[in-house]
Amino acid sequence: MYRAIYYLHSYWAYMVILVAFLATINALIGVFTKKPYGAKDFRISLFALICTHLQLLIGLILFFVSPKIVWFSENVDMGLIMKNSTMRMYNVEHPLLMIIAIALITIGYSKHKKKLSSAPKFKTLAIFYTLAFAAILAMIPWAIWI
Repeated sequence: MYRAIYYLHSYWAYMVILVAFLATINALIGVFTKKPYGAKDFRISLFALICTHLQLLIGLILFFVSPKIVWFSENVDMGLIMKNSTMRMYNVEHPLLMIIAIALITIGYSKHKKKLSSAPKFKTLAIFYTLAFAAILAMIPWAIWI
């Protein structure tokens, strides 16, 4: 079961990066070109929200079944986790920053729906999705992922 969830989480990440990148670029283009906000823009930002939330659910399941996560082991204390950079990455940094990134996408998506005109919609999406995309890229374990 662990292997299947691990591969699903790893390969779905390609979709997340692609869709988050497209949503971020779409929002930035909307800000700089001052184009009207349309149904296509709404769908792109919604699809990014859905993809990232699915990745979060898969990641949460993986967090509880992965042998790399040692929070729940009786013989491992927090000091050991924080001293070891690999353990800290999998147990603390990656999950925390990814949750923050998905929260940024969720907040940006929710706030943009309340705006009435195109410019504030695109600006809100651009700010939140760009920050989230940067956080996602920062916490991908590139050394083992590619």
